Amino acid sequence: MSDYALPSGGLGAAPHKPDLDRKPHRAGRLAVPILIGAGLAYAGYNLVSDMHQAGEGGLAIGAFVLLGLALLIALSFEFVNGFHDTANAVATVIYTHSLPPMVAVVWSGAFNFFGVLLSSGAVAYSIVTLLPVELILQVGSSAGYCMIFALLLAAIVWNLGTWALGLPNSSSHALIGSVIGVGLANQLMAPAGQHTSGVDWGQAVGVLRALLFSPVCGFVLSALLLLAMKLVIRNRKLFEAPDGKRPPPPMIRGLLVLTCTAVSFAHGGNDGQKGMGLIMLILIGAAPTAYALNRAMPDSTTPAFIQTAHDAQHVFETHAAGTPPVPADAARRVVDDALRSKDLNRPRVFAALASLSGDIVQQVGDYGAIKRVPAAATPNMRNDMYLAADAIRLLPKAGASFDSAEAATMKTYQSALNAGTRFIPDWVKVSVAVALGLGTMVGWKRIVVTVGEKIGKTHLTYAQGAAAELVAATTIGMAEVYGLPVSTTHILSSGVAGTMAASGSGLQWSTVRNMAMAWVLTLPAAITLAGVLYFLLRQLF
Repeated sequence: MSDYALPSGGLGAAPHKPDLDRKPHRAGRLAVPILIGAGLAYAGYNLVSDMHQAGEGGLAIGAFVLLGLALLIALSFEFVNGFHDTANAVATVIYTHSLPPMVAVVWSGAFNFFGVLLSSGAVAYSIVTLLPVELILQVGSSAGYCMIFALLLAAIVWNLGTWALGLPNSSSHALIGSVIGVGLANQLMAPAGQHTSGVDWGQAVGVLRALLFSPVCGFVLSALLLLAMKLVIRNRKLFEAPDGKRPPPPMIRGLLVLTCTAVSFAHGGNDGQKGMGLIMLILIGAAPTAYALNRAMPDSTTPAFIQTAHDAQHVFETHAAGTPPVPADAARRVVDDALRSKDLNRPRVFAALASLSGDIVQQVGDYGAIKRVPAAATPNMRNDMYLAADAIRLLPKAGASFDSAEAATMKTYQSALNAGTRFIPDWVKVSVAVALGLGTMVGWKRIVVTVGEKIGKTHLTYAQGAAAELVAATTIGMAEVYGLPVSTTHILSSGVAGTMAASGSGLQWSTVRNMAMAWVLTLPAAITLAGVLYFLLRQLF
């Protein structure tokens, strides 16, 4: 079942409908596999080069195959994300005849590519922080690989299922549900008496709020923007449906192409990051010497890092309230246990954080820079920095209180720690950009038909398309700035529905119900799929 029956009030066989069945030129069909091969070769070359430069020894054949499989699955998720989610961006320009379908998807794919390349990376690690601490610290273990495989495969399966039904569904929603499913399964599988961190529900609630806000934001803001446009803009042509298959007037056409470009770019900047953080976890687990620490940090940052760490150590010692110093090995266990239980606001935890910070300062000072930390010390150094940064993030939620000067010191220290551990090499960005961009050019038709024909009872007008895409581009762009993963699909498809409601043209409630059902079921379905897959993989490996 790939398409739903169109109600009598729908478009039917209207002459407005674009020609979606035209096959791409043979050269275009050949370009996709060539670009996929080139992208994989580029990623492989840079992976080997990075490992060689960092002095990482050659991986065993089994480990190399496992690494390659994990990277291939992660890039496959971004590919599926491209043809599933980005179809929303091109539906409006295709159904208003602003661009021919093949030109639209290639154009959108290109700007998805640029959006990924210029992204900040903040969204990438907001996904990672949802995962259990022990799996992040031991991502190179069998449990770590099971986590990566389970959550990515679950998200891909759900995305493909909803795509087959032509339902606009959120890849972000599916991935975050999968992360929660792995966290819950990890917690349930823990031996009796052993405490595990499970899901960081505080972080999860914040992310889920952003996803919940997406469809409401898209519907309401797009409806209001359309009504405002009707009051301000006097060009009535903007509020009409296309005249047959004739392109719109140049100014309107330019507006619609611009909004499509903005949504595509914003989608790449936000959605493209969701696989990046997981790819970095894979690389850290398989080749820690090359990827556990940011070896691209210049030597000039070292003095400021050491000073910031010293300042933070003093703040921790103040809040330790005279608690005796904790040896470094014991300090790691204390902070790790506190993160799992979320019981951080205790003098002994502050004493442990002071010891960890002192140890970090000593190592960076001894070696002269983060990039000079030797292979043997890299995993512990990275774990110490990750534990300290995550503890600082969670301390206020655990009830810790800092004055303004202390809070500023904590923020600066956390940023410095994140700069050393939360980074994304350029080749990872390029690989994800290629996967997302090429995915945009494949399999787009099903979702485009749903957005273009099956949400409203009348043909999409120029103003409706522009309003929905302007809201989507702005909302997604702002979310990327604040490091929040949001759903392009939810914002844009709900935006189209909002403009239909605002114009009084009516909605096709069968489609709206199916979209709402997919939205409601995505979380429980992804949680269940990922949890079951994680359990099965842990039994196998």
